[in-house]
Amino acid sequence: MIEIDYHQRRKQLLEKIGSGVAVFASAPMAVMHNDVEYNFRQDSDFYYLTGFNEPRGVAIFAPNHPEHQFILFVQPKDLAKEIWTGARVGVAAAQEQYGADQAYAIGDLDEHLASYLKTGDKIYYHFGRDRRLNEQILGHYQRLLTTYAKRGTGPLGIADPGPLLAPMRQIKTEAELDLIRRAIAISAEAHNLAREMAQPGCYEYEIQAEMEHLFRLRGGDGPAYPSIVASGPNACVLHYTENSRQMEAGDLLLIDAGCAYRYYNADITRTFGVGRPLSEEQRVLYELVLAAQKAAIDQVQPGNTYDQIHDAAVQVIVEGLVDLGLLAGDIDTLINEGKDEQKQKYRTFFMHGTGHWLGLDVHDVGIYKHNKDTWISLQPGHLLTVEPGIYIHPEAEPAEGQPAIGDRWRGIGIRIEDDVLVTAAGPSVLTSDVPKELMS
Repeated sequence: MIEIDYHQRRKQLLEKIGSGVAVFASAPMAVMHNDVEYNFRQDSDFYYLTGFNEPRGVAIFAPNHPEHQFILFVQPKDLAKEIWTGARVGVAAAQEQYGADQAYAIGDLDEHLASYLKTGDKIYYHFGRDRRLNEQILGHYQRLLTTYAKRGTGPLGIADPGPLLAPMRQIKTEAELDLIRRAIAISAEAHNLAREMAQPGCYEYEIQAEMEHLFRLRGGDGPAYPSIVASGPNACVLHYTENSRQMEAGDLLLIDAGCAYRYYNADITRTFGVGRPLSEEQRVLYELVLAAQKAAIDQVQPGNTYDQIHDAAVQVIVEGLVDLGLLAGDIDTLINEGKDEQKQKYRTFFMHGTGHWLGLDVHDVGIYKHNKDTWISLQPGHLLTVEPGIYIHPEAEPAEGQPAIGDRWRGIGIRIEDDVLVTAAGPSVLTSDVPKELMS
């Protein structure tokens, strides 16, 4: 059993808070339709710090309180409600099981909130979906401000805790990586199964069903995000999730799917042919995307800046598209033409970034730039996706001054995505068990 050290995480956060006090809210129950609820999924920040997996919870971190630095407010035991919605941990067990210095029923939050808020000179709180808690925080803050002159202590401002917590979440521990590797192993098995299944006449949803069945069969939480199973021209729709088309011989099949395991996520994309070898156009574009991805992965080095990954992929793709006659002009001009993305003519074919952080959230927390011009530097422990692509929509129009797009290219969509860990020795591709080289 892989154990996460929540105590160490809280200790780090308390040190970062310093003279402040932080409040985190659990995720609410989300309604699917009428009175039917979605399966509960805890807020990632709340889960990261507590491991507590129920709605209607609040965690307070008050490093300057004389007795309680970690306080939990939870739903009390209530058999009548638990019969309908499942067992609750309850107040007493919450303190014992989750290491809180003090636990209260959530209904008592307003009674105790001020006594903790007044111990800090700043409140760290993210104003989110819990409107009632938003109002409680603001109300207590305003009341404490009015009495500040008499006491000389208390909060004088409110700040989002994201800049404190996100850098912690970005650097993955070995325990976290073990969970991510498990999510990836399940996902890799599912992708390899999908490659075996995909045949002309098969429907996209059949592939989706078997992959997601395997996610659960192997002990995963289910899909990390809505699975994309996109054949033929559907592969040119970046977030295609309808998954309803019947595949035909000669299609490319783009599958972007990953498993979640104990809240940690995999994110893998592969593109391959259905029923027969790739056409010449499919093959040369595939090799181009693969070369761009390899060049981008090579840039996943400690000390490199995040933009170097995307820049490496763009360089290869633009050079290749010029060689194929799909773009025309000076390479550097095509790449660097204006700061306005709409002026970058290669974006007709490659219109997204080359990756994102990965962890408790599929698009995980953490900044990419310190300011307008300064990108973040990569560090060992960072985990990110590398996923360039080329998409030539059936109705794509060339950018101004660019060559016409021949029919033979239209409807081809290709993306290749791996999950890559930054290590002191360079990039470690965690998803290498899913083949991506073309068969000869």
